[in-house]
Amino acid sequence: MGLEWTNYARLAPWVTVDADLAFTNARFTDRDPAGTEIPGALDRVISAGVTVEPRKSVFGSLRVRQFGPRPLIEDGSVNSKSTTIWNGEVGYRLSNKARLVLEAFNIFDANVSDIDYFYASRLPGEPAAGAEDIHTHPALPRSARIGIQFSF
Repeated sequence: MGLEWTNYARLAPWVTVDADLAFTNARFTDRDPAGTEIPGALDRVISAGVTVEPRKSVFGSLRVRQFGPRPLIEDGSVNSKSTTIWNGEVGYRLSNKARLVLEAFNIFDANVSDIDYFYASRLPGEPAAGAEDIHTHPALPRSARIGIQFSF
C-alpha cells in the first residue's frame, strides 16, 4: 500500500517550488516465520526544492532529499536510520548558451548513510561464523563542484 504526491508551483515567473512525496507500507503477503517486512523498503521518500531563475544573470536552487527508516531484516527488529541531505546550486549565465555553475552537495555535512544492509561479516580475529551487524554505504561528505554548461 502506498501514496505518492507530486507538486509543482510557480510562485512567480522566476520562482518554482516542487515536492515529490511517497509513503508506503510494503509487506510480504506470504506467511513466513522470518516475518513480513521487506528489507530495504522505505516507508517514505521526500524530495523537495525551490528554484530561482530571474531574467538576470544569477540563478540558483536549494533541494532536500529525505529517506525514512527502513527494515533491514524480515522481522523488523533491525532498522536503518532516516537520511536527510541538502544540496544546492548557484550559477551565472555567461550567455544564452553558456552557464557557470557551482553545485554544493550535503551542504550541512550530514553523517548519514545512502543505504544500509544487515548481514554477517568477519574481520581478522573474529569467530569463523562472523558477526551480524549493519553495513553502511555512507553518503558523500560536504563537497562542491564547479563547471561550465553549454547548450547546443
